[in-house]
Amino acid sequence: MLTEIHFTAEPIVVPPEVLPSREIGAAVEFRGIVREMEQGSALGGLQYEAYEPMARKVLQRHFEELAILHPCAAVLFIHRTGWVPVGEASLFIRVLSAHRGEALAFLAAAIDRLKLDVPIWKRVL
Repeated sequence: MLTEIHFTAEPIVVPPEVLPSREIGAAVEFRGIVREMEQGSALGGLQYEAYEPMARKVLQRHFEELAILHPCAAVLFIHRTGWVPVGEASLFIRVLSAHRGEALAFLAAAIDRLKLDVPIWKRVL
């Protein structure tokens, strides 16, 4: 499985989709958008920090494990660091697979695992 993991302090720019094979039948994408309300309080944005070397290692492990359960051809992961204002994406994930079920299951599980133990933190300011 092709894996790309990126962290950026700039707004997320979604790269064009490149299909690694003609057997790709599903491309699913998720954008996590910063909401205006967090735990009942209005905010202007969120501050994200990441311990990037460890985050990359943990994400790579998660993606490899998920590819066994939900075979996929590629995953692209982009996460913002620093200040992310309301209305902008803090996270983008694209999963390519032969079938939609595998791509959707991989994506959902990847987001759940991201919140478990990947060293990325957000602070409400």
